[in-house]
Amino acid sequence: MEAISAREEDLAARENMLIIDDDEINRGILDNIFSPFYRIEEAENGRIGLNRILEKPEEYSAVLLDVVMPEMDGMEVLRHLKEHALLEKIPVFLITAEANVATMQEAYQMGVMDVISKPVVPFVVQRRVNSVVELFRARKRLGNVVEKQQSELLIQAQKIIELNQGMLEALSAAIEFRDVESGEHVRRIHDITRHLLLHTELGEGLDEEEIEQIALASIMHDVGKIAIPDAILNKPGRLTAEEFEIMKTHTIQGAHLLERIPQLRENGAYHYAYDIARHHHERWDGRGYPDGLKGDEISIWAQVVSLADVYDALSSKRVYKDAFTREKVLEMIREGQCGVFSPRLLECFFSVEDQLADMYVS
Repeated sequence: MEAISAREEDLAARENMLIIDDDEINRGILDNIFSPFYRIEEAENGRIGLNRILEKPEEYSAVLLDVVMPEMDGMEVLRHLKEHALLEKIPVFLITAEANVATMQEAYQMGVMDVISKPVVPFVVQRRVNSVVELFRARKRLGNVVEKQQSELLIQAQKIIELNQGMLEALSAAIEFRDVESGEHVRRIHDITRHLLLHTELGEGLDEEEIEQIALASIMHDVGKIAIPDAILNKPGRLTAEEFEIMKTHTIQGAHLLERIPQLRENGAYHYAYDIARHHHERWDGRGYPDGLKGDEISIWAQVVSLADVYDALSSKRVYKDAFTREKVLEMIREGQCGVFSPRLLECFFSVEDQLADMYVS
């Protein structure tokens, strides 16, 4: 009896997912993939699915929608959801074998979160859908907090979540959100970048709005790691030369990912996000990657995020190492053991490092 009660309690705690597809086999495949995470509801055509959503939109955390269906196809369902402003509240994913360019373009313009081709790859579709749903949950939680506490920090966090749906798509793919500690890494990179630009001469020539945009852009520095296999990304030991070459491609992959999101390109942070994603592993001496930039060929924001990333990596526990002491971290950075940085950047960093170190006081 206790085991049954526990299962029932677990099911009751889950959110609802609606699968709209006229093919019973396809519904069964998607049910099998997502039933460990959601209470699954099914609709055999677009009209039935739309009616269910309109009756209780607040109950659905995600909708998986086929395109070609009787009664009402998936694109028509999307148009109705857009008319009711529900695509801003419920993440909708097209899962279809008919993913032609025109269909994808219209779907993205209306606000669909992703277009996933059939046959689906279970671990891929699971990650893409779950990561977006988690971001929608976070946005909702933060929105509730902001209503109660109008502090500057919470308003800024809300801005990160609500930049636009294009940025949500990019963030949903970001490797930083794969585990519990990663969210803290993202927050610290944002805060370190912002602090260095606001409180040292590194921010000269940038107004406060530009600095805020750069800090927001910094959270996407490793977005390209979504393309790196888990066996390499989460390997506890040292990477082989071949594995490291694959890991290095995350810079180009990240830039390409951001480039393909039209909504994000309209945002002021896009220019910084693209540059940071591609160039945060360049080195002052020209021996970095992917483009071998050197000196002031590297933008100041990419340089700042590069140092922030190294500082946080050394100061934090990772799967492959414990956190180094503060003294050891500063010694390694000063001696260039983890990258070569400009003398001006290092001087500014060391001038405020005592303030940055407060982020790591437990």
